[in-house]
Amino acid sequence: MAFVDGTAASKIGFIFNASKTPAKYLIETMGGGVAMLDADGDGRLDLFFVNGAGLKSDMRNSRGADKSSPEYWNRLYRNEGGGAFTDVTEKAGVQGRGYGQGVAVGDCDNDGRPDLFVSALDGNMLYRNQGDGVFADITSAAGVAGGGWSTSAGFIDYDLDGNLDLFVARYLDWDFGRNKRCGGQGTVLRAYCHPNEYRPVTHLLYRGLGGCRFQDVSEESGIAKSPGKGLGVAFSDVDGDGWPDIFVANDSFPQQLFRNLRDGKFEQVALSMGAAYDEDGKVFAGMGVDLADYDNDGLPDVFVNALANQGYALFRNSGGLLDYVSGPSGVGAATKLHSGWGTRFFDYDNDGWKDLFVAQGHVMDNIELTQPGMRYKERALLLHNVRGKFTDVSASAGTPFLTAMVGRGAAFGDINDDGAVDVVVSANGAAPRIFQNTATRNSWLLIDPVGTKSNRDGIGASVRIVTASGAEQFGFVSTSGGYLSAHDRRVHFGLGHEREVKLLEIRWPSGIVQSWKNVAANQIFVAKEATQ
Repeated sequence: MAFVDGTAASKIGFIFNASKTPAKYLIETMGGGVAMLDADGDGRLDLFFVNGAGLKSDMRNSRGADKSSPEYWNRLYRNEGGGAFTDVTEKAGVQGRGYGQGVAVGDCDNDGRPDLFVSALDGNMLYRNQGDGVFADITSAAGVAGGGWSTSAGFIDYDLDGNLDLFVARYLDWDFGRNKRCGGQGTVLRAYCHPNEYRPVTHLLYRGLGGCRFQDVSEESGIAKSPGKGLGVAFSDVDGDGWPDIFVANDSFPQQLFRNLRDGKFEQVALSMGAAYDEDGKVFAGMGVDLADYDNDGLPDVFVNALANQGYALFRNSGGLLDYVSGPSGVGAATKLHSGWGTRFFDYDNDGWKDLFVAQGHVMDNIELTQPGMRYKERALLLHNVRGKFTDVSASAGTPFLTAMVGRGAAFGDINDDGAVDVVVSANGAAPRIFQNTATRNSWLLIDPVGTKSNRDGIGASVRIVTASGAEQFGFVSTSGGYLSAHDRRVHFGLGHEREVKLLEIRWPSGIVQSWKNVAANQIFVAKEATQ
C-alpha cells in the first residue's frame, strides 16, 4: 500500500460548486482545477482550488454567473506542515470572479515569487504575488483577460528570451444563451450536449514582455490558424531541437501538436507525427494530457486520456513519429471502460520508472440511466510502469483509491518534502481528495531549478541524470500538464537503491548546459543556472 488518504487531516473544507441547473449548461460538467505552489515563500507547497459560480436556469450570458457568495470563491490554503492547511483566501485576495475553470502557475516577473493565472468563462485573471502570500489582480494591465471559454493554461518560454509566455486553451464556441437542449424528454433524461453540437474555437498565445506584461500573438504565431476543442495542455521539447512544443488535448476533435519553428511561429503537426487520432483513425474525447519520457530513452512521450469505451491513448516517441502503443503497453486494456481527466506521469514508488495516475469520472451525471455499464463516479487509476509496460495497481495502492468520486483536476508535488510525490484531486460538486504518498523506501532526488539568464523558474529546462549503474532518466521543468491544473515545478526522480547520482545535467532555456557530479540522493538539490 503506497497511499493513505490525507483529506481529513488536511482540514480543507473546499467543495467545487458546479451550481448545476435543470438547463444542463455544459460548463457545469467540467470544473475544476487545482494548483500546488509555495504562495508565501515559506518552503512548503500550498494549495489553490478554482471554483464555479452561481447559475440560474434562464441564463443569457456569463455576466449572470454570480461569484459573490463565499461558497463560490476560489480558495487558497496555506500549508502549515504535518498535513494540515489553513484557508487564507481573503488575506491573499484571490476569491476571483466568473465561472472558474483552470489555473496556471509561473513567476511572470522573475522576482522569485509564483504568480497565478486563473481561466474562466468570458474573462480570465492574472494575480501578481506581492509577497507573504498576498496577490494583486493585474489582469487589465497585463493584457490577458481573453474571452470565450478558456480551460487549461500554462506558462512557457517559447521564444527563449527569459520572459515567461502564456498559452491558454479554449474549448467551444459556446455561451449560456446558445445552450441547446439535448438528450431525451423530461428532466431525468435531459443530458449535457456533446461537443459536436458546437464549433471549435482558437486558442490564445501571449508573448511575455517582462514584468508580467503580455502581448497577444495568437495570430502572428500561427496558433490561431488551428482552432480546436481544447481541454488539456502540456509542454515539452518533443522533437529534441532545444525549443518547447505545445500539445493540446481536444475533446472529440483531432489532437494538436504545435511544433515550435524557432522564429516565433508554430506549425500544427499532430497528423503528420501520428498523434491526431487513435489507432483506428478516429477522434476521441481528449481531456487530460501529459508529456514525459516513460521508457527512459530520452524522448518525451504523450499520454491523452478519453471517455469510457474509447480507451486512453499512449503515443511513444520514436524520434520523428509518435506511435500509438496503448495496446502493447497495457494502457488500452486497463482503461477501456474509464473516463479520465487530471493526469500525470510520475514515479510514485521511486523505482526509476515513471508511472501514470488518472483522476476519473464520467461527464454525464445520468450516464447510468442511459448506459448501465458506465459509472458517473469512478475510482482513481494508478498504472505501475515496469520497464515500459503498465499494470493497473489501483486496488492495492491504498485507501484513497477505494472510493469513487467525480474526479476532474489533479495536481502533483511533494507536499511534505519526504521524497514521495503526492496527488490532490478536485471533484466536481464535491470535496477534493489528498492522495498522500508513503512510498519512501527507495531513494530519490528532487531538483529545484533557479534560472538566472533563463526565466527564474527554469521552466523549459531539460534535465538528465545518470546513476552509478549507467541508467539514465530525463525530465522537463514545467508546472503544466494534465487537466486545468498546475504542479510543483521541481523535477522529481526516483533512484531505486542508488545512493547518489553520478551525473546531473541541465540544459537551460538560455542554451547554457551545466552539470554536477556525485550528487547525493534523498535531498532537495537547488540547481542554480551559471551566469556565464
